[in-house]
Amino acid sequence: MTTPKLSARSCAITSMRSPLARISPDDGGCGFAHDPSNPVGDEPTTWLPELSPGTLLLDAAPSGFAPVALEPSQLGSIVADRTDDEGREVVIVDGSGELHIRLNSDLAVRRPMILLPLGAASVDLRLDVASRFIRKVGGQTIGLLPRALRLTTQRKRRLVQLLHAFDIHDMGGGPRDVAEIVLRSEQAQLPSVEWKDSHARRAANRLIHDSIALVERGYLKFLRGG
Repeated sequence: MTTPKLSARSCAITSMRSPLARISPDDGGCGFAHDPSNPVGDEPTTWLPELSPGTLLLDAAPSGFAPVALEPSQLGSIVADRTDDEGREVVIVDGSGELHIRLNSDLAVRRPMILLPLGAASVDLRLDVASRFIRKVGGQTIGLLPRALRLTTQRKRRLVQLLHAFDIHDMGGGPRDVAEIVLRSEQAQLPSVEWKDSHARRAANRLIHDSIALVERGYLKFLRGG
């Protein structure tokens, strides 16, 4: 998990006091699920619908119903539209964030019906997303995502710091490197005795700890509004 601003291969890493190098066994080959030459932010990530209450599930309504046909572009800007073995997924962005719409059949656009699995994780959030979607389709001015699923500026800044800290840790860097590069703290230059009890060292260690937890499936809590 890397970011365009500071990845494991970025020039910021090379500015550390000691060189940190690690060779991937697939460098130059085709072993990557994501092309490492492309920034992560090029396109939205597709999440498993059962893990993401921000993914709205649509199928074709039974005969006898006459639902309003869906035109995704009327809901916001379409930033992704792709089809796989599970169906079609459209990602729509409005002022509240990204809404992922999973269309389980070809008729789901013409005869949309919302699926809300009972007992699903974060069912209240899923119901809120469905309600907002219905009101948006009906012409109301409302954000597609509830507040719990929106990333605030402060949370985005924290996530960027965590990803930067993980890049440094993953390349063999330590708390001093995180304090210097991520926290921009002058305390990173303190002698060992003073550095040991410094605020920057504690903050850097906390960043490293939290970044590892984030990468090791901790990011899933953000999908659920945690």
